[in-house]
Amino acid sequence: MKKKILAGFAVILLAFLYYYIELPAINIHESGFWFFLIAVVLVILAIYAIRKRFHIHGIQDVRSDKILKTGGAVILVILIVYGIGSLLSSPIINANQYQKLVTPEERDFTTDIKEISFNQIPLLDKDSAVLLGNRKMGSMVDMVSQFEVSDIYSQINYQGQPYRVTPLVYANGIKWLTNQKNGIPAYIRIDMATQNTELVKLEQGIRYSESEFFNRNIYRHLRFRYPTYMFDQLSFEINDEGVPYWICPVKKFNIGLFGGQTIGKVVLCNAITGETEEYKIADCPQWVDRAYPADLLIQLYNYHGTLKNGFFNSILGQKGCLKTTEGYNYLALDDDVWVYTGITSVSGDRSNVGFVLMNQRTMETRYYSCAGAEEYSAMESAEGQVQNLQYTAAFPLLMNISNEPTYFMALKDGAGLVKKYAMVNIQKYQNVAIGDTVAECEKAYVKLLAANGISSGENNSVSETVTGTIQRMAQAVIDGNSHFYVVLENEDQIFDIPVVEYPEIVAYEEGDSIIITYTEGTPICSVLALE
Repeated sequence: MKKKILAGFAVILLAFLYYYIELPAINIHESGFWFFLIAVVLVILAIYAIRKRFHIHGIQDVRSDKILKTGGAVILVILIVYGIGSLLSSPIINANQYQKLVTPEERDFTTDIKEISFNQIPLLDKDSAVLLGNRKMGSMVDMVSQFEVSDIYSQINYQGQPYRVTPLVYANGIKWLTNQKNGIPAYIRIDMATQNTELVKLEQGIRYSESEFFNRNIYRHLRFRYPTYMFDQLSFEINDEGVPYWICPVKKFNIGLFGGQTIGKVVLCNAITGETEEYKIADCPQWVDRAYPADLLIQLYNYHGTLKNGFFNSILGQKGCLKTTEGYNYLALDDDVWVYTGITSVSGDRSNVGFVLMNQRTMETRYYSCAGAEEYSAMESAEGQVQNLQYTAAFPLLMNISNEPTYFMALKDGAGLVKKYAMVNIQKYQNVAIGDTVAECEKAYVKLLAANGISSGENNSVSETVTGTIQRMAQAVIDGNSHFYVVLENEDQIFDIPVVEYPEIVAYEEGDSIIITYTEGTPICSVLALE
């Protein structure tokens, strides 16, 4: 009897250790749960077989034992049910249901994609943000020996501006042991438009994170609170007050046991206190930007584009099949983050038939018909303009310039630093404009469009004129070019005046009267003319 109790205790202990490490959801829709069941049965059978082999009769009895045969039959049944469930959940049988998981709405480009101020354009990609984050961390001598920067770098909208945010992590297990009492003291916040990088120190440290061990590890913390929930990729965000949260989307399977995944709800976990709240997707707070992972949205659209004429057509004839291009970027619209990617045929002809925007909070999908070059062709075209410098193009951002769909991209040197900017017309990708600043690039691009008869050459951004007295002037050097920043009396705006374009600004002093034509920015305005 005592040996049976010990054997039972061993089974429970091993099952707990497996569960504690692997953290499968107790849910029939979770693949890991089925393997957990198989593991438990195998452990029970292994302990039973060892006892029988060494304490009872011998090897022949082990092979013919009914309990072992029953256990083997149970494992076989689990595998059969899992296999049948996988097949019945697959696109092979349910192509029509997969194709309808998202329903793109065809929209007008110039209506939805407004021309935006330069200070709202995310000029950096994730790789550039990583460089800035590591550089900032390297300057914090009091923290750099204890902490490192996580590679999460979630893209969010924060107070109307595009940002990337990422937490710090413990440098190693020893550093965790000496610092875990107070938690992680800060996170990094990068303005993707201005490249301003801040290390935001917290009054109370982040106590729940991916770099924690044991019960404060964010995945273990969530699993013990929600044992049946199946979580997708977690993201790190901050609310409007700058409080750090983990955004934890909960999977929902719409087709059979394992198929047709979307997101049914989202759990918000305060990274400092560990407190959690859960919301249905429809009720998700506005400040949350990433309930749907970008990779999931891309997969859902690919189901829609490739399965419209059935599964076997998507493999063999491929009639009418469309897919997303290899890569995506993010666009800020209506205080939400949208995933942008081009749509092309499965034949790989390096041209797009249109593009989609997919809302990371709601899954809303918008399709825009626009035939033109796919992103990598446009990147090569931009790189060709500066081939002597051997700059490489970042994945482009979709913009509206003079009512023309335009690829905007940063050009980086071998060290990953942004050196120039390029604009490429989507429909005629041989039209490429390069500039040291975004303003220079746009002006060159608008002139190029006019010269090629694509547009009138007028920038459709609303321009305004103001007359006033210079209250304050400051000079700065950006990308090797001098700029004057001017503030007028009784005006809130800051006017950016590049010296290379308006050299007459050097003759002005504080107290002088000036007339400025500009396009609105918040708070920095782009100057179009001086008088």
